[in-house]
Amino acid sequence: MPIYEYQCNACGHEMEALQRMSDNPLKDCPACDKAELHKKISAAGFRLKGGGWYETDFKTGSKKNLAGDAANGSKAKSGQPAKTAKTA
Repeated sequence: MPIYEYQCNACGHEMEALQRMSDNPLKDCPACDKAELHKKISAAGFRLKGGGWYETDFKTGSKKNLAGDAANGSKAKSGQPAKTAKTA
């Protein structure tokens, strides 16, 4: 269940609430008892980014970095020399 942030328009009280996505938003402020509570828009507490983050979870032994090994292995097996900067 996600955690939602709320702020009261009347008194400025801020709070968090653990709710189902299907639950109706809270309306009554617990600090001033007015129906001025509104849901704030906030960023997630974590971010899943990068290639292959799911492949490395729960892997053991030599299978830890499948995404990185595939990228490095394809360059090494292609038979083409690595590109280098030309000097004048």
